Amino acid sequence: MKLRIKGNSIRLRLTQTEVKTFSAEGYVAETCAVGPMQLTYALKSEDMEAPLSACFDSNLLVVSMSSKLAGPWFESPEVGYRHLAHTNVGEELFLLVEKDFVCLDETFEDQSDNYPNPNSNC
Repeated sequence: MKLRIKGNSIRLRLTQTEVKTFSAEGYVAETCAVGPMQLTYALKSEDMEAPLSACFDSNLLVVSMSSKLAGPWFESPEVGYRHLAHTNVGEELFLLVEKDFVCLDETFEDQSDNYPNPNSNC
Protein backbone atom coordinates (compact mmCIF):
# COMPACT_ATOMS: atom_id res chain seq x y z
CA MET A 1 0.00 0.00 0.00
CA LYS A 2 1.33 3.40 -0.96
CA LEU A 3 0.70 6.55 1.04
CA ARG A 4 0.82 10.01 -0.46
CA ILE A 5 0.26 13.12 1.61
CA LYS A 6 0.23 16.59 0.12
CA GLY A 7 -1.20 19.52 2.02
CA ASN A 8 -4.64 18.56 3.25
CA SER A 9 -4.94 15.45 1.12
CA ILE A 10 -4.27 11.78 1.82
CA ARG A 11 -4.12 9.17 -0.92
CA LEU A 12 -3.77 5.41 -0.51
CA ARG A 13 -3.07 3.10 -3.46
CA LEU A 14 -3.49 -0.65 -3.03
CA THR A 15 -2.26 -3.65 -5.01
CA GLN A 16 -4.60 -6.45 -6.10
CA THR A 17 -3.63 -8.60 -3.08
CA GLU A 18 -4.15 -5.71 -0.67
CA VAL A 19 -7.60 -4.93 -2.08
CA LYS A 20 -8.53 -8.62 -1.86
CA THR A 21 -7.31 -8.82 1.76
CA PHE A 22 -9.06 -5.59 2.68
CA SER A 23 -12.35 -6.68 1.11
CA ALA A 24 -12.20 -10.02 2.95
CA GLU A 25 -10.77 -8.97 6.32
CA GLY A 26 -11.60 -5.26 6.56
CA TYR A 27 -8.06 -4.14 7.39
CA VAL A 28 -4.63 -3.67 5.78
CA ALA A 29 -1.64 -1.78 7.16
CA GLU A 30 1.97 -0.82 6.40
CA THR A 31 4.72 0.44 8.67
CA CYS A 32 7.57 2.78 7.77
CA ALA A 33 10.57 3.15 10.10
CA VAL A 34 11.60 6.80 10.39
CA GLY A 35 14.73 6.90 12.53
CA PRO A 36 13.84 5.42 15.93
CA MET A 37 10.10 5.96 15.33
CA GLN A 38 7.59 4.08 13.21
CA LEU A 39 4.71 5.46 11.20
CA THR A 40 1.92 2.99 10.61
CA TYR A 41 -0.80 3.72 8.10
CA ALA A 42 -3.85 1.56 7.64
CA LEU A 43 -7.09 1.18 5.77
CA LYS A 44 -9.97 -0.06 7.90
CA SER A 45 -13.56 -1.00 7.07
CA GLU A 46 -16.15 0.63 9.35
CA ASP A 47 -19.91 0.92 9.59
CA MET A 48 -20.36 4.63 8.85
CA GLU A 49 -22.37 6.95 6.63
CA ALA A 50 -19.49 8.79 4.91
CA PRO A 51 -17.57 6.83 2.27
CA LEU A 52 -14.20 7.70 3.87
CA SER A 53 -12.82 9.29 7.04
CA ALA A 54 -9.40 9.58 8.67
CA CYS A 55 -7.80 9.91 12.08
CA PHE A 56 -4.23 10.18 13.35
CA ASP A 57 -3.05 9.27 16.85
CA SER A 58 0.22 7.95 18.33
CA ASN A 59 2.02 7.49 14.99
CA LEU A 60 -0.97 5.65 13.51
CA LEU A 61 -2.83 7.09 10.52
CA VAL A 62 -6.09 5.25 9.85
CA VAL A 63 -8.22 5.89 6.80
CA SER A 64 -11.62 4.27 7.25
CA MET A 65 -13.87 3.16 4.40
CA SER A 66 -17.56 2.49 4.70
CA SER A 67 -18.17 -1.25 5.00
CA LYS A 68 -20.84 -0.88 2.29
CA LEU A 69 -18.02 -0.07 -0.15
CA ALA A 70 -15.20 -2.14 1.35
CA GLY A 71 -16.68 -5.64 1.13
CA PRO A 72 -17.52 -5.66 -2.58
CA TRP A 73 -14.56 -3.50 -3.71
CA PHE A 74 -12.31 -6.37 -4.86
CA GLU A 75 -14.95 -7.75 -7.24
CA SER A 76 -16.08 -4.28 -8.32
CA PRO A 77 -14.82 -2.44 -11.42
CA GLU A 78 -14.75 0.69 -9.22
CA VAL A 79 -11.19 2.09 -9.24
CA GLY A 80 -11.52 3.93 -5.97
CA TYR A 81 -13.39 6.24 -3.68
CA ARG A 82 -12.93 9.88 -2.72
CA HIS A 83 -14.39 12.12 -0.06
CA LEU A 84 -13.95 15.65 1.20
CA ALA A 85 -14.02 15.33 4.99
CA HIS A 86 -14.50 18.23 7.38
CA THR A 87 -12.11 18.25 10.33
CA ASN A 88 -12.96 19.27 13.88
CA VAL A 89 -10.87 22.44 13.41
CA GLY A 90 -12.94 23.67 10.46
CA GLU A 91 -10.65 22.56 7.64
CA GLU A 92 -11.29 20.19 4.74
CA LEU A 93 -9.32 16.99 4.20
CA PHE A 94 -9.42 15.34 0.77
CA LEU A 95 -9.28 11.54 0.97
CA LEU A 96 -8.68 9.20 -1.97
CA VAL A 97 -8.36 5.40 -1.83
CA GLU A 98 -7.74 3.64 -5.12
CA LYS A 99 -6.47 0.53 -6.84
CA ASP A 100 -2.83 0.84 -7.94
CA PHE A 101 -2.23 0.48 -11.68
CA VAL A 102 0.98 -0.47 -13.45
CA CYS A 103 2.87 2.68 -14.48
CA LEU A 104 3.17 3.39 -18.19
CA ASP A 105 6.67 4.80 -17.81
CA GLU A 106 9.69 3.03 -16.37
CA THR A 107 9.91 2.79 -12.61
CA PHE A 108 12.13 0.97 -10.13
CA GLU A 109 9.17 -0.26 -8.06
CA ASP A 110 7.90 -3.84 -8.10
CA GLN A 111 4.58 -3.61 -9.95
CA SER A 112 3.92 -7.33 -10.35
CA ASP A 113 0.79 -7.18 -8.14
CA ASN A 114 -0.59 -3.91 -9.51
CA TYR A 115 -3.73 -3.78 -11.61
CA PRO A 116 -3.24 -3.73 -15.39
CA ASN A 117 -3.26 -0.14 -16.63
CA PRO A 118 -6.36 0.49 -18.76
CA ASN A 119 -4.39 3.04 -20.81
CA SER A 120 -1.69 0.55 -21.84
CA ASN A 121 -3.57 -0.28 -25.07
CA CYS A 122 -3.89 3.26 -26.44
